Amino acid sequence: MGLVVALFFLWGGITSLNDILIPKLKELFQLSYAQAMLTQFAFFTAYAIISLPAGALVARLGYGRGIVLGLGTMATGCLLFIPAAASATFGMFLAALFVLAGGVTVLQVAANPLIANLGSPQSAHSRLTFAQAINSLGTTAAPLIGAHVILGSIAGTDPATLSGEALRLFQAREAAVIGHSYLALAIVLAVIAMIFWLWRNRLGKGAGATPISAGFGLLRQRRLGLGVAAIFLYVGAEVTIGSLLVNYLMQSSTLGLDQQSAGEHIAFYWGGAMLGRFVGGSVLRILAPGKALAARPSGHCSWYRCPP
Repeated sequence: MGLVVALFFLWGGITSLNDILIPKLKELFQLSYAQAMLTQFAFFTAYAIISLPAGALVARLGYGRGIVLGLGTMATGCLLFIPAAASATFGMFLAALFVLAGGVTVLQVAANPLIANLGSPQSAHSRLTFAQAINSLGTTAAPLIGAHVILGSIAGTDPATLSGEALRLFQAREAAVIGHSYLALAIVLAVIAMIFWLWRNRLGKGAGATPISAGFGLLRQRRLGLGVAAIFLYVGAEVTIGSLLVNYLMQSSTLGLDQQSAGEHIAFYWGGAMLGRFVGGSVLRILAPGKALAARPSGHCSWYRCPP
């Protein structure tokens, strides 16, 4: 179970690196906020496109091989950052992010049901919550490292003051920092993929192949459809806040931080999510999931009604 939980840490860290990558690319290519947010659009579009085919693949390959496929695709996406950095082209970075996110999607499709099956069905929700807390640990740790490695190099240089050959050299140097960072990630992913390949037959088979159209059919169930809508809205808010946090904290009207310091502060945001999930994992051991979900909005309403 420890190896599978480690995967949650891994993709959490890689996903939160987007929050560090966005201000880097925004500064590097002089992008507007709308253009910079294409980074997350490219990343999470892969979830929408790949998730259902990934489910069919994992059902056919089994959990172990599905995890290896996801890790391999993620490593390929990381390697694509090298030609993206060499060309210093924003579109190439978006393509690399899409491939990386496709691998993350396959990995999640395989790892989430696997962690639920590694124990009694009654405690599956608690194991999933704990694994998501470890995921948040990854999202908390990665910005601290990424801010130092990726954002630290750009400190003291304003590309708006550069032009011609000086601007091209600056873009090439800073893009190379991104390429080297993701090359290191590709090596780590390849090593972990080899470990899971050796353990592939111990992780069980998939749940059995079902038509991709069956996934859309499930949305006809009212409770499931509403749950999907709730997750859609929640993830949208969570990702948007993290994506804009570095630039927000850099504004003189807020904290006026430099890029590296602002990037390090993202750890507080994701750290709060981590603490909440650890608490949630404990609460779900003694309280039914439905009651826990009902209690949260009730508590929020009570807090807002409290007089100052």
